[in-house]
Amino acid sequence: MAVKLFSGRATHYLADKIANAYGEPLGVVQYQQFSDGEMSPFITDSVRGHDVFIIQSTFAPADNFMEMLLMIDAAKRASAANINVVIPYFGYARQDRKDKPRVAIAAKMIANLISAAGADRIMTCDLHADQIQGFFDIPVDHLDGNYIFVPYLKRLNLKDIMFASPDVGGIKRARSFAKFFDAELAVCDKYRKEANKIESMRLIGEVEGKDVILIDDLVDTAGTICKAAALLKEKGAKTVRAVCTHPVLSGKAYENIAQSALEEIVVTDTIPLKQEMPKIKVLSVSDLFAKAIRKIHDHESISSLFIRL
Repeated sequence: MAVKLFSGRATHYLADKIANAYGEPLGVVQYQQFSDGEMSPFITDSVRGHDVFIIQSTFAPADNFMEMLLMIDAAKRASAANINVVIPYFGYARQDRKDKPRVAIAAKMIANLISAAGADRIMTCDLHADQIQGFFDIPVDHLDGNYIFVPYLKRLNLKDIMFASPDVGGIKRARSFAKFFDAELAVCDKYRKEANKIESMRLIGEVEGKDVILIDDLVDTAGTICKAAALLKEKGAKTVRAVCTHPVLSGKAYENIAQSALEEIVVTDTIPLKQEMPKIKVLSVSDLFAKAIRKIHDHESISSLFIRL
């Protein structure tokens, strides 16, 4: 069975690179747009009996998610043999539990909608919480940004490397890097009363004279990362960098990063940057996803695409 790759409009920049790395051109999707904004995607190629991969990150606005659902439904109704949805950045993943009364668990609802639309398999990268895989009743291939970040960090050849988590929730992720590099771990313990507003932060660990790498799955307003970087420098860190898979970068994020104590912030292209700046280093996930697509199509294990930290 042949492979057909398609992309939503929001992630076309990345899907082109994935298709080039895979060695197959992207299929053509045309759109009818009604005057009220309603969209209707049309897959021009025949997908009957094919292994279809639909590539779309679900960052804001919500139209990106709706477009992906319509493409899934279109492929299903066109008799695709398998519909694999490639979601480099899985939006709404931060709403994965009820942290107060009368709130939605949006990540579960999104999983339900993707399955209901007709997806047979999900491929994504660095979910906000690993447990979100359990929200799906279809196979989930959860790729790991470590495959890209570890070689980059090795090339920096930092002599006094140390890893830090910008909050308590990210300790597991930062500890895995520290263990792999046989380095020490620090934690920036933050307290906040509402989303995107930090009340206070304190450091757990000794960072004097260290080249510190902050580890997180995403960076939104960059408030936490930048405050953590300032605290680490204040406590004697020699240099501070950050590694964050998904560059959401909303609000005053670019201004915060430009004015921060960070040497650089290393991200991937799961979300396109709104502007380029010297402190932001972008690594591509295209090769990782292309290799995963090939292995899934060939019914092979994807274990070789993981660096065990």
